[in-house]
Amino acid sequence: MTQTRLITIVALFLILFTNYSFFTNVLNVYHFEGMNILYLFSVVILLFTFMILLFTLLSSRYTTKPILILILLVSASTAYFMDSYHVVIDSDMIRNTIQTDIDESSDLLSFKLLGYLLFLGILPAYFIYKTPIEYGSIKVELKRKMKTILISLLLMIVILFSFSKFYTSFFREHKPLRYYTNPTYWIYSIGDYIAKTLNSGEIIVKPIGLDAKVINRNEKPKLVIMVVGEAARADHFSLNGYKRETNPLLKKEDIINLPHVSSCGTSTAHSVPCMFSIFDRDDYSYKKGISTENVLDVLQHTNNIDILWRDNNSDSKGVALRVPFEDYKTPKLNTICDEECRDEGMLVGLDDYIEKRKGKDILIVLHQMGNHGPAYNKRYTKEFKQFTPVCETNQLEECSQESINNAYDNALLHTDHFLSEVIQLLKKYNTSYQTTMMYMSDHGESLGEHGLYLHGLPYFMAPDAQTHVGAIAWFGQNNKNKIDPTKEYSHDNLFHTLLGLFNVETKVYDQKMDMIK
Repeated sequence: MTQTRLITIVALFLILFTNYSFFTNVLNVYHFEGMNILYLFSVVILLFTFMILLFTLLSSRYTTKPILILILLVSASTAYFMDSYHVVIDSDMIRNTIQTDIDESSDLLSFKLLGYLLFLGILPAYFIYKTPIEYGSIKVELKRKMKTILISLLLMIVILFSFSKFYTSFFREHKPLRYYTNPTYWIYSIGDYIAKTLNSGEIIVKPIGLDAKVINRNEKPKLVIMVVGEAARADHFSLNGYKRETNPLLKKEDIINLPHVSSCGTSTAHSVPCMFSIFDRDDYSYKKGISTENVLDVLQHTNNIDILWRDNNSDSKGVALRVPFEDYKTPKLNTICDEECRDEGMLVGLDDYIEKRKGKDILIVLHQMGNHGPAYNKRYTKEFKQFTPVCETNQLEECSQESINNAYDNALLHTDHFLSEVIQLLKKYNTSYQTTMMYMSDHGESLGEHGLYLHGLPYFMAPDAQTHVGAIAWFGQNNKNKIDPTKEYSHDNLFHTLLGLFNVETKVYDQKMDMIK
């Protein structure tokens, strides 16, 4: 078999068996009728031809088989996640995947995933491995390659010009459709991820807020606990009018509910570093985030604030690289663990930490496991299993909408309990500190609405469920701070609000962005 024939067979296989999500989304926009039938047929030919062109450009005597095998294996898993959860594999999703730990990855394993990998990846990859390829001389191979490239380009040009009006609409008005092409979009996304991530040399972190200093030192010291939530969507908080009581303990506290807060991104890997950065959502990028100090650094520059980051999620996503960090994802530090380590374990030992720092301002950041999906049923203990029946599998598409909501809402009940425990801890220091709890989720979550699950869609096409997040503030009795709950806020406000909480004076502080008045 020649390289060209093998490439053609693989491209046809990928079109037929790994692009269900793409063609489903296309058919939702362009119904299979009239001229649309001809247009849709042209889309199939165009994608098929583009794959042949791409694979041919990458092919050689030494690369053809390894590249085709790798593409099949990755495309099989990509097809599973797009077909099952309707996610998009863009550069942010790739970064999120790379930064996900083994425990979180295990939540995604299923027999269905193994089936996709076996039948769409491993078996065809084995076929390629065992297929002998007929190679000609360098001159012959070059002629074959040039012939294939020219024919592919010519066919693509003919299709694009013949249906120019259709493709103008397709690419301009329905841009999200191409995000579902497999494998072309994930290949592009890897290139985009590399371009955004890799630097030509050593990363030099730009310092900011070196002039930072704490003013009004005659006041009582500040004790602030910042809770970074996980996948908590605002419209499932009973505090925001949700039909179920998911915040029974918080409603008993004198909290300030913030019902209009939007996230910086739709994934932990993007939102967490963005929310602590000086950049707003429109200006933030991964490279800017890793090469510029964040608000924790600015607070540390004052030399008057002790900072501690405790993490029960994957990690701090680079935010806590220059401050004390403790990993509570394992029983090594977390004393409250059963099938997984619980968020409450991050509270153990905080009294000792606070007592050793009498008279100093303190910021403690607690990064929750919260409502991390898809295994929502693992995110709470049995006493919080109030809404039944619950979805007890990570294959959410096999569960009813009700059972998914039940499991998710039970996990929110657990978060309600955890935040209440944080408040109880802070109350013990009301007389000696100005106490504050801030809570913001990193992003929201899709629970099956419109066939979407989990999170991570590109921001411009993400539903409110993924970008409208739960947020709460609580101030102790010695704290006269106030926040207007009727205003709209976002993660962009957090940088300046934390500086304002500690009365930090610096050129990088913008009072207009401070939520506290």
